[in-house]
Amino acid sequence: MGFVVSAIKIIFLLGFLIFIHEGGHFLVAKLCKVKVNEFAIGFGPTIWKKQGKETKYALRLIPLGGFVSMEGETESSDAEGSFSKASIPRRIAIVSAGAIVNIIFAIIVYFILMFSMGTYISNQIDTTIYGYSAQINSIQSGDKIIKINGKSIKRADTVTKILSKNKGENVDLTIERNGEEIQKNISLTKNEIKSTGIYLKDSNKIIAIEKNSAAEKQGIKANDEIIEVNGENANNDPQNIVNLINNSQEAILLKIKRGNDLLEINLIPHITPKYYLGVTFKNAEDTFLNRAYYGITETGDFLISILDNLKQLFTGNVGIEQMTGPVGISEAVAETKEIKEFIYLLALISLSLGVTNLLPIPALDGGKLLILIIEAIRRKPLKEGTELKIQTIGFMIIIALSLYVTYNDILRIL
Repeated sequence: MGFVVSAIKIIFLLGFLIFIHEGGHFLVAKLCKVKVNEFAIGFGPTIWKKQGKETKYALRLIPLGGFVSMEGETESSDAEGSFSKASIPRRIAIVSAGAIVNIIFAIIVYFILMFSMGTYISNQIDTTIYGYSAQINSIQSGDKIIKINGKSIKRADTVTKILSKNKGENVDLTIERNGEEIQKNISLTKNEIKSTGIYLKDSNKIIAIEKNSAAEKQGIKANDEIIEVNGENANNDPQNIVNLINNSQEAILLKIKRGNDLLEINLIPHITPKYYLGVTFKNAEDTFLNRAYYGITETGDFLISILDNLKQLFTGNVGIEQMTGPVGISEAVAETKEIKEFIYLLALISLSLGVTNLLPIPALDGGKLLILIIEAIRRKPLKEGTELKIQTIGFMIIIALSLYVTYNDILRIL
């Protein structure tokens, strides 16, 4: 029964996101008077079809994509309603519509999810931790942190983000206490954090290795299994592994299983200094305005996080082996236990799909947009053969990348 429920969740999520993506292309094409020959969800053999007045609607066996086939899209056509004869602004609108629908849908859904939560962390201090900077500098429960280094603060996570980038410099705090503002220039409390660059999930199997980390430099790889830490059994428990590593003095002796081989690796973690204020924050008052404010700001952070992940991928800070494909996404969807988790993944995947599709890579919508922009600059289209070659090369690259990502997904699951 669990397998059936998981399959339904996966098919619904992927099918729905594909439907609204292709539906965006379809609706804008219709608005632009471009003839749509076929609207299909899925690839492969057709399992259902219906012929409309102008468009054939179809469901295909493999629910990993879809397409809107327009008159004159792949080759020039003089027929009425031809895509190739539409103006460049109209073609740009049609091509970009699918990704834009995914992005707008994700923003709306994520905002509703954040708005409905009702529990948000404010900028008002609840407690101070003994021996840490806040307590030493007479910061009190009930104080509000309203500025850090001149930047206005409304949420606790803004405090966390700013302080996480601190390298030991003094911090200018503006505190509100009983309606009065108090200025403090303080040094944060330093803690040393051991960093190995190893990422675990639900078992002793390593799901990813951070670039340029201690683990990567010692040759540890994704899909290796940690059997022992300093001679103690890892017990297939990721939290136990973390505790054993944190309790190590300096070098860590790891026994690693790689395929049928057992390896012993001496790992010296990077020691990273982290600086803390030492406070906890109160929940914000549950009002309509607070829900709207936190919903909007959380949604903004949601968008920024996706763009930041893409930036890290293209700058090499995140490796291709850490990307997740349909298999990994399906596993994540199957593991959702609550409706909020499922809706969050729905929004996350929709936003990722929309943003990724706008990248200027041939065979993606962004690649088609780039070709249209080049056509507008040149004032004439590329030769059909040239455009076909570009799209074919892009398609082959995407297929190869998809196979590689899927292979890594399968290794992580097994």
